[in-house]
Order: sequence, then structure tokens, then C-alpha cells
Amino acid sequence: MRTLLLVGGVDDTLVAAKELGLRVLLLQHPTKITNRQRELADVVEVLDYTDWTLTAPVVTRLHQQWRIDQVVSLTEPGLDIAARSRDLLGLGGTTYPVSRRFRDKLAMRRHLVRRDADAVAATPLHDFDDLRAFGARHGYPFVVKPTAATASIGVFRVDDPSGHEHVWEQVCRLRGTRTDRVSTLLVLDDFLMEEYVHGREFSVETFSFAGRHVVVTITEKMTDPGHFAELGHAVPARLTEDAWDRVGECVGTLLDHLEFTDGPCHTEVRLSGTRARIIESHHRYGGDAIPELVRAVYGIDLDRLAVGWPFGLVDPLPDSPAPRGGGCVRAVVGTPGRVLSVDGVEEALRQPDVLAVRISARPGDEVRPLRDNWDRLGLVAVTGPTATAAAVRGAQVIDEFIRIRIADDRGEVRLARAAEIAEVSGVVG
Repeated sequence: MRTLLLVGGVDDTLVAAKELGLRVLLLQHPTKITNRQRELADVVEVLDYTDWTLTAPVVTRLHQQWRIDQVVSLTEPGLDIAARSRDLLGLGGTTYPVSRRFRDKLAMRRHLVRRDADAVAATPLHDFDDLRAFGARHGYPFVVKPTAATASIGVFRVDDPSGHEHVWEQVCRLRGTRTDRVSTLLVLDDFLMEEYVHGREFSVETFSFAGRHVVVTITEKMTDPGHFAELGHAVPARLTEDAWDRVGECVGTLLDHLEFTDGPCHTEVRLSGTRARIIESHHRYGGDAIPELVRAVYGIDLDRLAVGWPFGLVDPLPDSPAPRGGGCVRAVVGTPGRVLSVDGVEEALRQPDVLAVRISARPGDEVRPLRDNWDRLGLVAVTGPTATAAAVRGAQVIDEFIRIRIADDRGEVRLARAAEIAEVSGVVG
């Protein structure tokens, strides 16, 4: 029996690995372990796997006991640890230096600018004067963000010099924290500044097979110009064939530059005029129920591909798949206040076109103004005959079934709602 060491992750990844007949050794963080994972995994080690000094001895011991054949992680905090484990055991696959090019956004920018004269400019943010210098050199607006984080945590848009003081205060407050609102395995430490790229934003799910990059889908990202929270995702993105090809080619070039050859990637791109420009990339699949949309619309299980490909247990995709309808994720949001009650989740899940309902809000939780993904109250993922139809249906499911009651500071009670988005129609080219 072949042995997989899985670093972090969700239940679906273990299910896929066991269905493929793999022995699974799971390294899981104490805050993330589930009963289902304990049932599925052959061996479970619960520890703060993000600390390599703790993890390396465990990996060595497990290899001596079980002879690990490959190491996989599909969660952001586990990617570097998986790479270091592969390097330690001499297993091949994505190495730690390649992993760091993805995980460290400044390292990625520096690596790309040496290979592409049109790459987005970026520099580290060390002190207040750096903000003035970057604005003077590259103009406004520009973006400040952590070098390693997810879900738009700690991302700020600086529109003019008057915003320097506020952004610097926020950066100083966040440095060294695990964010001020949620439990996460990622520490906000270093920050960078980068040029702001205008245009519509898309995310690209790819899977690479021995250096051949296949676009699984391009997802249309629904955002608001006032903040960086993601309000929804629609697949397939409504792009002209030419625009689809430009985005796919841009991402393929990026992965070649980063020397990535095997596995899933989730890359964020903006169409700025006729050019596709890279925002950032991650060598894992996307979150926010995007894998569920891919499975429903394309019949492709990204978990099965990710754990099966290193063992030769799945066939490579010959080309980009054709969609069978559309899908959409819609975010649940609310007015500032405090959550009184949460109802309707099970009823929503029983609807035949609903793929996932994930509500993070709990009674007593504070509801904050939208700044990033952690300010959302949850999401609903649905299918439909088209992406447009699915977007409409997602809002209907939230409004009809999800009942999150929120009291504001005056005691007035309101219900959570589907986040407002621009009309999902038309083709971008």
C-alpha cells in the first residue's frame, strides 16, 4: 500500500485519498482536527505543524515507521511544511524554494520582475517613509498587504497621500498577530507595497501535469471597490474566447517562471485593458467552495487529482474541460451589530441545486463592516443552467432560507442578506 503524508486539510481530501486506496498519515493542527478525519486517517498526529522544529522530528519518525511515498498539502499554512518534508525525505515534487515563491508574495514579485519587464512593481514596507516613496515613484492608488496571508486579511488600498497615516497605523497594529478577529494558522508579519492593477478580477484554477498546465476553469470574482472582501464567485467566467486564452496564457507563463510543474494552483488575475496581469498565486486549489463548483460544473474532483496524481493513480486532463451549466457562490453579509440567532441551514442544504452552505456566524458574534473575507457571515454555493442563473438562485436561497438575526446598537433587529453584487451578465473581452 502506498503511503501519503497529508499536512492539514479538510475531510474531502482524506475521503479522496482513501477512495484511491492510499494509506494516509495526517498531520493536523489542534484547532482543525475533526472526528471524520480521525475516522478516515490511518495515523493522526495532532500538533502545530506550522512549527518546523516540531514537525521535522515527527515526519522523520513517521517515515521510519511507514515509509512515506509522497507528501501533499492543500491548505495555505501547510504548503511550505509539505515542501520541506518532501525535501527532507528526498521525495521530489514541489521543493521548498519553489513553494516560497508562491507563499511569499514579495519573493514572487521579485522573481517575476527579473523575467518580465511588465510585471507589477512591489517593494517591502519597513517604515512610514516607504509609503511616501512608493507613491511618489509609482503613483496612486497602490496596495499594501502582508507578504504571506489569505482571505484579503490586512490588505489596504492607498488612494492618495492622506491615507498614509491610517494605513501605517493598521500595519503596526496587525504586525505579529494572527489577525484581530479569527483564529488562523498564519501570522501577519512582513508587509509589501505594490502597484494597483485596474480592471475586472478573475481567479484561475489550473492543474499541472509534469510541466503541462491545464486551465480547469476561470472564475469570475465578485467584489466591491470599497473593500477587498470577496462577495461571490461564478463559473465559468463570462469571457470572450480571446480573453479566456489571454488569461490562461498569462497564468501558464507565470507557473513556468515560478518553475512549478505538478499539482493544483489558484491564481488571481485582473484584465487591465487588453492585458492580463497577475495579482497573486497559490499552489493549492481555491477556497470559498470553488472545488464544489468545479465538481458540479465540470465533473472534476480537485482533491482526487491532487492526491492521486503524485502516485500515478489518476489520468492527466487532456485539455480544459467543457462546462455542464454554471455555478455560483454568494456571500452572506449583515449590518454591524451582534448575532442573535442562526437558523435555516439544514433546510437550505436540502434544496436540490444547493452544493454547500457554510455559515460561520454564531449567536453572540460581532458583525463588523465588510473589510475582508472574515467579515462575511458565510456563503451559499449553488448550480444553475448558466452562471447568471446560478448567481440569481444563490441570492434567492439566502433570502428564503438563511435566517441570521442581528441586533444593532439601538436594539433594532435585522436579517442577514446576500451580498449585493454587480449584475452578473454580459461577456468581458
